[in-house]
Amino acid sequence: MIRSMTAFASGERSTEWGTLGCELRAVNHRFLELGVRLPDELRALESALRERVGARVSRGKVDLTLRLRSSEGGDTLQINLARIGQLSELALDLQARFSGLRVELTDLLQFPGVLQSKASDPAVLQTEALALLDTVLDDFLATREREGGKLVAAILERVDAIARLAGDARALMPTIRAGQRAKLEARLADLMQPGPNKFETGRVEQELVLWLQKLDVDEELDRLDSHIVEIRRIFTQREPVGRRLDFLLQEFNREANTLGSKSVDTRTTNIAVELKVLIDQIREQVQNIE
Repeated sequence: MIRSMTAFASGERSTEWGTLGCELRAVNHRFLELGVRLPDELRALESALRERVGARVSRGKVDLTLRLRSSEGGDTLQINLARIGQLSELALDLQARFSGLRVELTDLLQFPGVLQSKASDPAVLQTEALALLDTVLDDFLATREREGGKLVAAILERVDAIARLAGDARALMPTIRAGQRAKLEARLADLMQPGPNKFETGRVEQELVLWLQKLDVDEELDRLDSHIVEIRRIFTQREPVGRRLDFLLQEFNREANTLGSKSVDTRTTNIAVELKVLIDQIREQVQNIE
């Protein structure tokens, strides 16, 4: 399936630590360039996240963001009973020594080590993050494929137009060659009138054939037809094809340029110009294909 490089997807997952959010967004790029933004709790997961994205995305400038938003019950507090027991005994001992001393419970709770956050298992949180990434990646790739389908439709519409123009050029060539031959023969007939500068008939015929061969674009049209077949075949592939299409468009452009340079008729010149316009339009679309 052909994929666009532009896409966005996001998702959330509730955990005992809070709400875990994930976003993936991408634009076109020659290679895969992955930027990752993570909360402190997931810093150790960066390598695994990069590997997970790289296994499924081959091109594009991709930004991956993970966020962890704590809920009310996300940081459950516990009392260190052993610690507060020691402090209680110490307070009673001090009150026995100093009759005016009063120790409040709130004072004890503020003592370092009395209140503790419930310990979280980093491995479990990382597993949750990877599972969420997989879900968001599925949506991300589905979006790329939908956009890719639209790009393919737009490109093939222009490929069909190129095929029609190539057919028009091929149909015109016999008429153009015959017309050019008639013009040359008429001019040469004047030059071959009796006189001191008389041309040899065989030599004239040889030069005429060579000149007409230079105007022959059958080979260029044949290659253009083969490129059309190839680009349609490429769109049936399931692997990333963007770079292959870039190369193929260079070949398309080469044939269009040669057709224009050999043209001696305004009709084929116009066809060459229209071909280059269509090829440029296809190139713009291909720049966004993975």
